[in-house]
Amino acid sequence: MSTPNPIERRIGDTPKGGSVLGFYAPRGTPRPPRIARGEGVFLWDSEGRRYLDATAGAVVANIGHGNPHVLAAMAEQAGRVTFAYPRFFESEHSIALADRVCALAGEGFDRAFFVSGGSEANESALKLARQYAVVSGQPQRAKVISREPSYHGATLGALAVTGDAHTLGIYGPMVRAMPKVPAPQSYRLPEGHTAESHALACADALEDSIVREGPDSVLAFILEPVGGLSSGAVVSPAAYYRRVREICDRHGVLLIYDEIMSGAGRTGAFLAAHHFADARPDIVTLAKGLAAGYTPLGAMLVPNRIVDAIADAGGFVHGHTYFTNPLSCAVANAVLDEVVRQDLAAQSRLRGEQLMARLQAIAGRSPIVGDVRGKGLLTAIEIVADKETKRQLPAAFNAPARLTQHGLQRGIALYNRRANLGAYGDMQLITPPLTITEAEVDLLAELLEASLRDLAQEIARTKPTT
Repeated sequence: MSTPNPIERRIGDTPKGGSVLGFYAPRGTPRPPRIARGEGVFLWDSEGRRYLDATAGAVVANIGHGNPHVLAAMAEQAGRVTFAYPRFFESEHSIALADRVCALAGEGFDRAFFVSGGSEANESALKLARQYAVVSGQPQRAKVISREPSYHGATLGALAVTGDAHTLGIYGPMVRAMPKVPAPQSYRLPEGHTAESHALACADALEDSIVREGPDSVLAFILEPVGGLSSGAVVSPAAYYRRVREICDRHGVLLIYDEIMSGAGRTGAFLAAHHFADARPDIVTLAKGLAAGYTPLGAMLVPNRIVDAIADAGGFVHGHTYFTNPLSCAVANAVLDEVVRQDLAAQSRLRGEQLMARLQAIAGRSPIVGDVRGKGLLTAIEIVADKETKRQLPAAFNAPARLTQHGLQRGIALYNRRANLGAYGDMQLITPPLTITEAEVDLLAELLEASLRDLAQEIARTKPTT
C-alpha cells in the first residue's frame, strides 16, 4: 500500500484561484494527488508515488502516456504554426487526418469535421442532421430520440439528448425536451425477459416513440453502440442494432452512433459500428481516444450525400474557433500512426479477453461485484450490496467514488462520474490504455481486487443504509 501523502491539500486553502475542484466540492474537502508525469500505463504524483492508470484518465489515453513519436510531432508542428482558421487556410495535417479517419471508418463515412471534443462532436452531428432535413425539403423534422439512460455531452444541445434525469432537472428548463426510449440492460432485466428479448422490446419502443411523435417530425436517433458511463459498458445483442437500423430506414430517421468512448480501437475494431456490419449508422462521432489526451479533439464522420446537399445549399451553418486547427490535427495524425503501427484494435481484443477473464474471476471472489461486462478494453464492473438480489448500495454512499479513494491508496487510478445519481447502478469502468501489456493487465487486476477488498471491508464496517 502506498504511503499517505505528507502534504495535505484541501479545497479552498488558497485565497484566490486554486484548484478547479472548488467548483465541485465544498471547502475543506481533501484534494487529490498532484500529477507530476506519465509514462506508458503509469502516472506519478509529485510525491513520487506511482499509479496504474486503469481507466486511461477519462477513457482518453488510448496509446498511453509520454509517447515519444506523438511528442515529437507536437513539437514539430508547434514550431511551424499552431493556429490557422480553416475557412482561410488549409492544413496538410487536417486533410491527411480526414483522409485517414474516413479510410479507417470505412464505406459510408466520406467526410470528417474536426472539433475540440465529444460534446462539440455530438452538437455538430445534431446540427448537421437538422440542416440536412431543412435543405432536403423536410423542415418539420426536428426531434432527436435518445435513450434512458445515456450520456452525450455537457453542452446544452448534447444535454437535450442525454438520458440523465438529475442533470436535466437542473438544466432542463433551458433546453427543448427530446423524447427518450429505454436503453437495453443486461444485468437487471425485466421479469420474463432474456437479454435479447429485452433489447428487442427496447427497439420496438423506439418505433412506438417515432409513431407517437409523428414520423415526419423525427429527425434522428442517437445511441452509444457500447455503453459508456451511464450504462457501464453494456453491449446489446446484434439483433437489436439490426432492428434499430430497419426502424430508422422505415421512417426516414437518421441513425447517429456516439462513439466518443467506443471509437478509435477501444472495442477491438476502429469503430464499434464495425462489430455490427448490417446496422451501419448514418453519422458517427469520435473524440477521446482519437487524439488520446495529447490534445483536445473530436470528430464527426458523415457520408457525401449529407455533406454535398448542405454544401450545395450554402454551407454548414456551424463552426468553432478551434475546429480543424493544425496543431491538434498533427497530433492526432501521430496518435493514429501508433494505433496503426501497434495494431491497437487487435491488441484491444487480445488484452480485453485477458482482462475480462480476470474481472470475472474477481467477481467470483468478491462479495460486492455483481456483474462484469464490456467489449475489448471498454469494460465495467457493477458494485452491489447483495449479489443474490442485485440490490444496490445506498445512493448517498457513492460506491464508485469510494472505490476511487481506496484505489489511490493502493496505487491504481480509477475514473468515476456518477450518471443519474446511481439510479441505474454503481458502475465502475475499467478501460486501461490499449497499449497495456499482459503483465500490466495482471497487475491491474491485483490492484483492483485489493481496492475492492478495502471497499467491502468499509461497507461491512459502516453498514451504509441511506
